[in-house]
Amino acid sequence: MALLDTWTRGEHVDAAGTGHPTYRKGEGPGVVLIHEIPGISPEVIRYADELVVAGHTVVMPELFGRAEAPVGPASVARAMAQICISREMSMLAAGETTPVAGWLRSLARALHADVGGPGVGALGMCFTGGFALAMMVDDAVAAPVLAQPSTPFPLGRRRAADLQLSPADLDVVRSRAAAGCQVLGLRYRGDRMVGRRFDTLTRELGDAFLRVDLPGSKHSTLTLHRHQDAADAVLAFFAERLRG
Repeated sequence: MALLDTWTRGEHVDAAGTGHPTYRKGEGPGVVLIHEIPGISPEVIRYADELVVAGHTVVMPELFGRAEAPVGPASVARAMAQICISREMSMLAAGETTPVAGWLRSLARALHADVGGPGVGALGMCFTGGFALAMMVDDAVAAPVLAQPSTPFPLGRRRAADLQLSPADLDVVRSRAAAGCQVLGLRYRGDRMVGRRFDTLTRELGDAFLRVDLPGSKHSTLTLHRHQDAADAVLAFFAERLRG
């Protein structure tokens, strides 16, 4: 049986007419889980199933790659080629919010309207890690999680510290954090892809930024290099923020 056979495939189209496939499963408070490069891999699906078992309605948008394809040179190359020509996503732009954030916010609003509660969770990983922070601009997102946020790719000091947010969106994120919306961040301390973003988040959000610094120099905190402390922190964060 394919890993996604128990998931319901659909599509979300926003007000601008932009659409992407989605996969949905579970019951309970909502979580938008945004896959990492190279796509909705077997490891991402297994982690998503853990969130379902923990009592969440999980929606996975498919933004690039091929669902269920294993992680490897071919699948990574395919995903990078799609990203490079996409107008919705950028690997290098600093001080700008990724355009796909608007579509992801629309998806979060739709899920929140469906499941109710104080809001939904948003979890991005690696290339999409910062997308969850951009989604926080919308009040429907009550629990943003940044797992090893790696864009813009840390080429130079400015990009290494950048949050991939426009100044206006950063102002909204600061205001929501000051009003009590916490942000959870996960990384391995030696992960160079994260750059200096955790220092930027601590400076900008203060105590509202909850950082989990894991020992070592691995990368994927919840999938390929899964660390139980990271997985436990996410479940505890969602339980506190989404169950009222």
